Amino acid sequence: QVQLAESGGGFVQPGGSLRLSCEASAFALDYHAIAWFRQASDNEREWVGCITGSPATTTLKESVKDRFTISRNNRKRTIYLQMNNLKPEDTAAYYCATQNMCSEHAPLLAWGQGTQVTVSS
Repeated sequence: QVQLAESGGGFVQPGGSLRLSCEASAFALDYHAIAWFRQASDNEREWVGCITGSPATTTLKESVKDRFTISRNNRKRTIYLQMNNLKPEDTAAYYCATQNMCSEHAPLLAWGQGTQVTVSS
């Protein structure tokens, strides 16, 4: 069964940092990639990036690649989204999701309940 649980969101001032965690079931990690996407109120989903299995390779959306990084700890079955220099436009609910391919255009198959990130002064 695919199970994903996001955590680590919160309130942060512009320029601050947060690290989100995605705890995944072993079955979820069997997928080719784990992605992060976000959804602001009344907006569409926005794919942020993804990471493959071993060897782990990452792909990030162009607009965040200088500020965000994705990593994974397979022993802990956890995928991380490190977000630095956060901006108000990063405010959204963040989700991790399974993908069959690490790509912005690959379907998002299953995701968790999300964690809210609010960037504001």
